[in-house]
Amino acid sequence: MREWNDLIFEQLSWIVGGLVLLILWLLVWNLIQGSKLRKMKKRYELMMKGAGVEDLESLLIDLKMQQGKIEDLQEEQKQQLAQIQKRMPMQKSKIGIKRYNAFGEKGNDLSFSIAFVNDQQDGVVLTGLYNRDGSFVYAKGLEKGESPHALSPEEREAIALAGLEKSNPGSTP
Repeated sequence: MREWNDLIFEQLSWIVGGLVLLILWLLVWNLIQGSKLRKMKKRYELMMKGAGVEDLESLLIDLKMQQGKIEDLQEEQKQQLAQIQKRMPMQKSKIGIKRYNAFGEKGNDLSFSIAFVNDQQDGVVLTGLYNRDGSFVYAKGLEKGESPHALSPEEREAIALAGLEKSNPGSTP
């Protein structure tokens, strides 16, 4: 044990010197970190000045809550959009119109057939027949472009014109 004591005593000046250097280095490092902290605090206070917020933490929590609400709303809108996209093919959005002179008499093309169909060619065709004595309107249901009632050539043409809108978007029949 005496040998250890002699060894430590001989090296004591180096140990004390090393500890003094370590303490000085820690003191300088502490001063540098304190300076950086003061600068950061000044920047924080400058940033928060006039913001009406007491601390950054409450601001971040509020922003996170708002983001959560926005994400919930966005998910709800996605679901609504998916429902609308499911219904779109069923909408009777394709229209074909054919005007003609139904009776070949003197006169203008005042009779008409108009088809309202969807992508599957389901819908309705309306026909208005005009003559000197009056005007008559008939409606016929459509399934896959066909009707249980007999279709005239003009009605078939109106259905075909409505179907053209699918293959040539932007064209007017």
